[in-house]
Amino acid sequence: MTEKDSFYQRVYEKVKEIPKGKVTNYGTIAALLGNPRAARAVGYALNSLKKTDLSEIPWQRVVNAQGKISFKGDTFRANLQKEILEAEGILFDHEESIDFKTQGWP
Repeated sequence: MTEKDSFYQRVYEKVKEIPKGKVTNYGTIAALLGNPRAARAVGYALNSLKKTDLSEIPWQRVVNAQGKISFKGDTFRANLQKEILEAEGILFDHEESIDFKTQGWP
């Protein structure tokens, strides 16, 4: 297993801890893993998930630091993420943002 694979696996295990109805951001996951400057790498890890992994790892519960969905150019996955989050009870404001104070984890 390469160092990248090991990091990705740690990301997936941490993301599995996020409870339904809560969200966090890429930077928080990176910090919880002891790599506070690796937010972008967390995004790469989640983006690399295969469709078969999507049900096992709640990737949808990780958004950007502004509380917004950030799948640039991938409108299908962005719409899917919003749809799943809303089904889990996550509320978006008029700017399509999520309030970390009320819906954030940890």
